Amino acid sequence: MAVRYLLTGLGNVGRGVLELFAAHQETLASRYGLGARLVGVADSSGAHYFGDKSNDDDKGDADRDDADTHEREKLLAIVRAKRAGRRLRDLDLPGTPLADAQTLVDRAAADVLFEATPTDLTDGQPGLGLVRRALQRNMHAVLASKGPLVLAYPELAALSDLSGDDDAPALRFSGAVGGATPSVNVGRRDLVLADIEQIESTLSSTPNLILDQMRRGVSFDDALAYAQAQGVVEPDPSLDIDGYDAANKLLILVQSVLGYPATLKDVDRQGIGGLTPDDVRCPDDRVLLLVASATKQAGGYHLSVRPRLLEPDHPLANGAPGEMGVVYHTDLYGRITVRCYEEGPTGTAAAMLRDFVGLRPRLVVGSSL
Repeated sequence: MAVRYLLTGLGNVGRGVLELFAAHQETLASRYGLGARLVGVADSSGAHYFGDKSNDDDKGDADRDDADTHEREKLLAIVRAKRAGRRLRDLDLPGTPLADAQTLVDRAAADVLFEATPTDLTDGQPGLGLVRRALQRNMHAVLASKGPLVLAYPELAALSDLSGDDDAPALRFSGAVGGATPSVNVGRRDLVLADIEQIESTLSSTPNLILDQMRRGVSFDDALAYAQAQGVVEPDPSLDIDGYDAANKLLILVQSVLGYPATLKDVDRQGIGGLTPDDVRCPDDRVLLLVASATKQAGGYHLSVRPRLLEPDHPLANGAPGEMGVVYHTDLYGRITVRCYEEGPTGTAAAMLRDFVGLRPRLVVGSSL
């Protein structure tokens, strides 16, 4: 079966999604019974609809092989063009050019939307409008963008299977919270019946990568430039530096895992701006990291993002530079730590495909998963 998908956003993560689909076509088919066809794509310059030509069920093996080869070439051609700095609207592609991503989601026949546009914390756009419309049109939505979840999680959850309605379209977003780190998955799937007393996380890799460079004597500006060269910094660096990225991921965790309603105003937030190499270096074995935490208290949770000096035996203290992690402190399961080290944005793209494969029972008729 070929699943029809749309991709909105062709930055580092969006390009990574296309590269992974191109590289893993055979594995998706042989291991999971999933084919995938890109039927529409959008960047900031416009959108393109290739049309619904994704049904491979009636094709012979040779025709399917030809279709797979054509699909791979199409994906890689888009990636090469974007890496060369070209706009989608200027590419010579088969199908129909459209004005923007919203028009694409409004019109396209597709099964899944992959949403990877830049985060906007003012109104959540364009991602919020795209995901809302996709769910209204019964498309499953897989997000890397955080804005829609931070600003409108209750609304989007109510439109999706997270409302408890198994017939509603799925909403998945593990890549929005720590890239490849399965922080949401562990919290929602594996901590059944647990009382979660505290969450501690270093799921925003950029601030801690910067702090590691500063411990080595590098200036703040040079440390930021180093992180940008790794491809992990938000398009607006202040989201990382001022702790907003960490706060966003914390909010998604507490809403989706703890079921606790909160907004950015509820987060006691302090970033790393203004710190010097002397501020960061410690005379003992403790390490300064930007930590986002949710601590249970009377009536709910206290939410904070701030630089913290961690003792060397803390489970988040001894990771590699920029390594991400989350610690769940629970009554039933004790302390559970998940850590992930990834270079660049590939882990976030891979998490989106992980979410896609997780939808297999919803996409493949007769699946036993």
